Amino acid sequence: MKFLIIQTAFIGDVILATAVAEKLHLHYPDAGIDFVLRKGNEALLADHPFINTIYIWDKKQGKVKNLLSLTQEIRSQKYDSVIDLHRFASSGVIAGFSGAHEIIGFDKNPLYFLFSKKIKHQIGNGKHEVERNQQLIEHLTDNKAVGPKLYPTAENFESVKKYKNAEYVCLAPTSVWFTKQYPKEKWIELCNQLPENLMIYLLGAPGDSIACGQIKSRSTNQNIINLAGKLNFLESAALMKEAKMNYVNDSAPMHIASAMNARTTAIFCSTVPAFGFGPLADDSHIIETKLALDCRPCGLHGHKNCPQGHFKCGFSVETTDLIARIS
Repeated sequence: MKFLIIQTAFIGDVILATAVAEKLHLHYPDAGIDFVLRKGNEALLADHPFINTIYIWDKKQGKVKNLLSLTQEIRSQKYDSVIDLHRFASSGVIAGFSGAHEIIGFDKNPLYFLFSKKIKHQIGNGKHEVERNQQLIEHLTDNKAVGPKLYPTAENFESVKKYKNAEYVCLAPTSVWFTKQYPKEKWIELCNQLPENLMIYLLGAPGDSIACGQIKSRSTNQNIINLAGKLNFLESAALMKEAKMNYVNDSAPMHIASAMNARTTAIFCSTVPAFGFGPLADDSHIIETKLALDCRPCGLHGHKNCPQGHFKCGFSVETTDLIARIS
């Protein structure tokens, strides 16, 4: 059997998609499993033990040309099943013209009519995204959901070993969307109130270094190290795995923690867990505002600014609730 999984969305989406690979491998341990993702996310699957070929779609330069070339290359591989987790036309092109024996995807994809099997994608019905994704392969496996998983190498763990000389927590304070970010002032407040014996590591991409630096410089806590931009995806995962707690937004680091089964406290501001993207670690907690805000949730993905101008869903979250998760 040869399977191809398509997920060309954001980092968190790729991480959640690994659960499909896990389940396919569980039922078909000798099958070939390949993966399509967008350029920039390929490091998530580096040295993966059972994902063989990783196809990279460059969406920034020569987007259409690259899409057509990639589709042609995939068509030549003659897959048994192509599983399209993305719900946009671009992935529909790859899947629909893959020439696979079976093409599976969600009914929300504009090119769903090219699929041989379509599943309804519903948000808000109590299912997590990993469950929704695995509905696509129930007929090939079973109806029991498995979680996502990342595979940092021994080298990844060795590279962060120097940060593990004392107990520590990881904070990932940023997000692509402003209204998914716990306010900077509140992160500073959290840093100031965390126990003095804990090291605090600020995690993020290179572009998050300035924001993390501002949190560090404005905090009175002297045990803060800004690691934003200094660790790759799997090194961050290796560090988060053994943290006393990982404080995250509703964003990619939350899903990294889930994939490592690492202790997680997830702060939901403008979005809500009912959308189905909450933390999955055994020791995980969700923190939200206690206010009954009629404007929340204000959207599935968040906004660049609070539509109401007050951002009460973030500022009203109580720091004491966050501190309590590591006591």
